[in-house]
Amino acid sequence: MLALTELGQRLRQERESKGLSLEDLQKLTKIQKRYLLGIEEGNYEVMPGKFYVRAFIKQYCEAIGLDTDAIFEEYKSDIPSTQTEDMPQQLSRVRSRKEIPQHTKGVSKAYDYLPTVLVVAGVVVVGIIIWVIAQNIVSDKNKEQANQEAPNSEVQQSNTQEETNETTAKNDNSKSEDEQSAADKKEQEKEKAEKEKAAKEKAEKEKAEKEKAEKEKKDSGKQEYKEVQKTGRSATYALSGTDAFNLEVTSTQADTWLDVKNGKGNAFFSSILKKGETKEFDLTKETEARVNIGYSPGVELKVNGKAVDLPFDASKQVRQVVTIQYQPAEAQ
Repeated sequence: MLALTELGQRLRQERESKGLSLEDLQKLTKIQKRYLLGIEEGNYEVMPGKFYVRAFIKQYCEAIGLDTDAIFEEYKSDIPSTQTEDMPQQLSRVRSRKEIPQHTKGVSKAYDYLPTVLVVAGVVVVGIIIWVIAQNIVSDKNKEQANQEAPNSEVQQSNTQEETNETTAKNDNSKSEDEQSAADKKEQEKEKAEKEKAAKEKAEKEKAEKEKAEKEKKDSGKQEYKEVQKTGRSATYALSGTDAFNLEVTSTQADTWLDVKNGKGNAFFSSILKKGETKEFDLTKETEARVNIGYSPGVELKVNGKAVDLPFDASKQVRQVVTIQYQPAEAQ
């Protein structure tokens, strides 16, 4: 391996500080890796020509974020100049050799040097013509070599484009998966919240039903439900010994008309009670309730959770009216 030039060492340090490998730089600049390595090692012989040396160094600097003009100025001794840049100096040296003598020596002396000047000028012209022809030949050779290397550059560019497309596709797939994962997580959290809410409501309902059942059980142990009067299709009952008056009406066989009012005639319910339907009424604040049943077969009554019989045989008396007079235990 060749010893690194100061320029090559500077470029390699900058590249490595940015975490770039020669392969990465090759993808960025589209310059073959062997040319990039030649720049770092100062081995410019591997380049197609001096023009490519300067062009490749310029692309290298731009790729790693260095000021190209500053680098060319600082390391101009390490960077070969092109032959086109040398030409003005050559012409300058020729002019220095063909300068006209000072006027102080006289016009006649100038004429003495004129043949020599003309000969030198002719030689220079011929030299320039030869140089131009040689330059064209070298240029054609460099172009031919560059054209031969162009397919490799196109293949590398195609491969780079395919890799970019694959990376983009992977990123899109990853993004889609992340969005789907976030949506699934959100849906799971929503379902969890709904389940917790349903469980909480169920627990509260069960607790309320349990408290109600305990209260009804406690009250039913001392409550009294006595028949007071019975006539025609109507009967009156007295409810006492309890601090609650809850009424449940259920129709198990067929739809029936149901009308429930308090002692003042205010209706709590006045409509069809469908088969299998149950209606509950909290009448604790009332002193009297009147229950009008249009079709009594299959109708069940419960007072504070305890089943009570209808006053009449449902097969004989289809329509029945039950009046319940209530006196709270605390008022007794």
